[in-house]
Amino acid sequence: MRFDVEEFRKKAREDFEHAWHEGPSVLTPAGVVGRYPRLKYTRATAHPIFEITQRLRETYLSMGFDEAMNPLIVEESDIYRQFGPEAMAVLDRVFYLGGLPRPNVGIARKQIEEIEAILGRSIPSETEEKLRETLHGYKKGTIDGDELTHELATVLEADDAAVVHIMDEVFPEFRALAPESSRNTLRSHMTSGWFLTLASLWEKRHLPIRLFSVDRCFRREQEEGPTRLMAYHSASCVVAGEDVTLEEGKAVSEALLSAFGFTEFRFQPDEKRSKYYMPDTQTEVYARHPVLGWVEVATFGIYSPSALAEYGIGVPVMNLGLGVERLAMIAYQSNDIRELTYPQFYPQVLSDRQIAGAVHLRTEPASATGKRIAEAIRATAAENAAAPGPCAFVAWKGEIAGREVEVIVEEPESNSKLCGPACSNEVFVHNGAVLGVPDLPKWAEVRRDGVSTGITYLDAAASLAAARIEEAARCGEETRVQVKMAKLPSDINLRIEEYAMRYITDHNKKVDLRGPVFLTVRSVIPEQPTQ
Repeated sequence: MRFDVEEFRKKAREDFEHAWHEGPSVLTPAGVVGRYPRLKYTRATAHPIFEITQRLRETYLSMGFDEAMNPLIVEESDIYRQFGPEAMAVLDRVFYLGGLPRPNVGIARKQIEEIEAILGRSIPSETEEKLRETLHGYKKGTIDGDELTHELATVLEADDAAVVHIMDEVFPEFRALAPESSRNTLRSHMTSGWFLTLASLWEKRHLPIRLFSVDRCFRREQEEGPTRLMAYHSASCVVAGEDVTLEEGKAVSEALLSAFGFTEFRFQPDEKRSKYYMPDTQTEVYARHPVLGWVEVATFGIYSPSALAEYGIGVPVMNLGLGVERLAMIAYQSNDIRELTYPQFYPQVLSDRQIAGAVHLRTEPASATGKRIAEAIRATAAENAAAPGPCAFVAWKGEIAGREVEVIVEEPESNSKLCGPACSNEVFVHNGAVLGVPDLPKWAEVRRDGVSTGITYLDAAASLAAARIEEAARCGEETRVQVKMAKLPSDINLRIEEYAMRYITDHNKKVDLRGPVFLTVRSVIPEQPTQ
């Protein structure tokens, strides 16, 4: 069966338009049963490499390829079978697997005396014999290395710390161990696994066989750089069948890469000419990206009959390989694969929206009643903000902790208004700076282009007052809360999370929340009438 290129390109393109450009979505669950509150969750950020991996998996599956998992550990002999005389050069770039040998630990009278000195007691002959048996069992592999300490502790009737001390001081053989290499290697390219997989399947499946795998490979580079890593991901596929030709590789390339926005394709011979491909079949795939132009994105070819014969595979096989990190660099327009793969080790840019999400109220009321008090304070103060002092307005009456409480917003002094000018300031983040700004033409750019935290100075002050009133009422006390001139975030009941503050200071941005708030709120517990 041949691929219908246009059909696959159309379907892949539809998937791309639907999923790739859709962007982050907002999930609003109905809530979690139990003690947890109803919450709104914003879809989290996927890692770029795994985002590309998932898109590749979905595309391969939609194209009719079954997913496979190839062996990760490959014997050295298989590299010789696949590469022939070129194997020595190939093996120079692979990682060999090694391990620590199990030492033959002897126990003489000297060791027994040293153990007795550490334990502070003598060791019976029966225990001495069990100790020899345990160490012999470790040497023979009947006791695993991660069980040895526990087994010795049981035999010696000692705690693990004492046994670790004994192993370090009495048996220097453990400290002197050095790893020894085996003839097993970590897979450096997916092809080494495909030969093993196809050798097992080709006579047991209906032909053609179409398989894909997106998984890690390991290459012993001299050093990692902007375009290469020692551990990378390969998105590889094979098509095995009687009528497989290079046209199959071209069709798969176009269908696969269409899902990532590539629109035109160009194929040219690859000069590297790996020995496991038939001569003149190794082909580089170049694709035109809407932003980046022509880029090399994949390689495909027909496996050499001689290499296939080494595994008894009797049908032609087309193999296509694509570097996931390479595709991710293109998709995310990154110049350094290290930074794209391991962003945690590189300075990260925080957007204004991310910084705004790190600005919170410092103190909030704990109860639903306290939250209603905060809202009442805010509404009363906003409604009467321009009232001249002295003045007082009852914002809320009700019961807290079994006590009747009145909450009053007031301005006790003459020649002052109920609320200071900065009460209406709203906290915005603009170009990395946290700013408290009023709704005036001077600050129009900040309010238009910045990201609002949704917090005004009045919101923050009202929350602080409500929390203090709530706490005082539980103790049967009245209280008076004043927010005067704001200079620091804490002055208006705000906090900025440490990571955001570190980013702001590291990038010489500013936090400017100054302003005259001058809001006074007090609580009164009316005297109860005598019976």
